[in-house]
Amino acid sequence: MDRMLYISMSGAKEVMLAQANNANNLANATTDGFKQDFNEFRAQHMQGPGWHTRTYALDERPATDFTPGAVKVTGRELDVMVQPNGFLAIQTPEGDEAFTRTASMQLTADGDLVDVNGHPILNVGGAPINIPPSRNITIGDDGTISIVPEGSPSNQLVVLDQLRLVEPDIKQLQKGLDGFIRLPQGEAPPQQANVKVVSGALESSNVNTAEALVNMIELSRKYEMQVKMMSTAKTHAQKSDQLLSLR
Repeated sequence: MDRMLYISMSGAKEVMLAQANNANNLANATTDGFKQDFNEFRAQHMQGPGWHTRTYALDERPATDFTPGAVKVTGRELDVMVQPNGFLAIQTPEGDEAFTRTASMQLTADGDLVDVNGHPILNVGGAPINIPPSRNITIGDDGTISIVPEGSPSNQLVVLDQLRLVEPDIKQLQKGLDGFIRLPQGEAPPQQANVKVVSGALESSNVNTAEALVNMIELSRKYEMQVKMMSTAKTHAQKSDQLLSLR
């Protein structure tokens, strides 16, 4: 009965991993710019003498869904989103470059331009952007940052910098366990791309809440099935012990 028991235990463990992935998607249904992760099961055949009859379930996160989310109009100048296939570059806590489709940008006390989570926004050269004291900040549709310096007339716009906008191959993008979207290690950084920026709007999460809830119910039933199989294996073992004791 060990075959049945261990296969059921493996299935239950993998269903729990799938449930965790689905729960993460559902928890970020209202997180602007979040991209949901796909999830799938596959059969994992055991190799080696005496193991060919055993096939275990394996849960995988094969890719991330980069389908655009809904547009949420905010009217705030520092809320930006990049049109489909384009990405905005930010700096992670590790110091490397990551990509996002939207950012609710803020200014720190030192004038650094960061996203809502405090990650620096990068310019064309890949360096963090710093904004001097100003009366107004405007983001152009090409990512150009213009300001009205403090103490200057309201019609005196000065072009300060430009956002780093890229258009990498989506098939190459990977989402790490830290939630950042990057190119695989060793890949050359993408060049500045001619993509459009929409100011005063944010891209919502692309998680379908109803679908995620249905998946949660389906995975719960799969888990219950695996637990029942373990219980059945225990019952069979007890019956076998009873039969052996009669001899």
